Amino acid sequence: MDLNTIIGTTLCCLIVLVAMATGPGGVGIFIDVPSLAIVFGGSSGVIMLAFPGDDLKPFMKILMVTVMRKKPVYTEEIDRIVSYANLARKEGLLALEAKLQTVDDTFFSKGIQLVIDGFGADTVRDIMELEADWEKQRHETGAKIMDQMGAFSPAFGMIGTLVGLVQMLQDLSDPNSIGVGMATALLTTLYGAMGANMLFIPVAGKLEAVKNQNGLLRALMVEGIVAIQSGEKPQLIKEKLKGFLAPSQREKVEA
Repeated sequence: MDLNTIIGTTLCCLIVLVAMATGPGGVGIFIDVPSLAIVFGGSSGVIMLAFPGDDLKPFMKILMVTVMRKKPVYTEEIDRIVSYANLARKEGLLALEAKLQTVDDTFFSKGIQLVIDGFGADTVRDIMELEADWEKQRHETGAKIMDQMGAFSPAFGMIGTLVGLVQMLQDLSDPNSIGVGMATALLTTLYGAMGANMLFIPVAGKLEAVKNQNGLLRALMVEGIVAIQSGEKPQLIKEKLKGFLAPSQREKVEA
């Protein structure tokens, strides 16, 4: 679970709620159902117009990645690949099959299975890189959807404000109602700004970071698995995979 996402979201929401609660009228004056419907309903409708249905189907699953996914530990992955290389060198590639039962990562297990099945290094690389590209595309689509939501929600906030102003200006006979009407009209702008800056744009940035981290992890796995298939020495594999790490992390790889 990504604690930074949970802590960051909780912190920004808490700060805004405290600011609302300490002012005159409390939090209740900031709640307006029609304004919420205009901003979030309108933004969702435009997203359905802008993206094909096939891109939207796995969206919630991709969105959960920002909360549930653990940050990859590249040093542990290198240690695992080197241990597999040692086993394959001592007992042969078929000995890796017993290890697959303990592997949770379907991408890694698929690569090892291809090696066990006797596919050549180039074939293994091509299949795994295609799989990694498809995974990268899914994350890119999720980031684009959230980025577009971040662009549309302030626009619909402004649309809602204009609608409210038009309704308010239809009847100026009661001066006391002008302030209330203006406040209600401005709530849609507030909702649009909050949705964009507290949810959609940050999540788009997190999905972009996840895509980059995942891409690096997949590239590391591909190189390691292809090296195992090629029968390279475990020590050579370890030194090669250290190239994926920052200099400060390279000493953390097990001897």
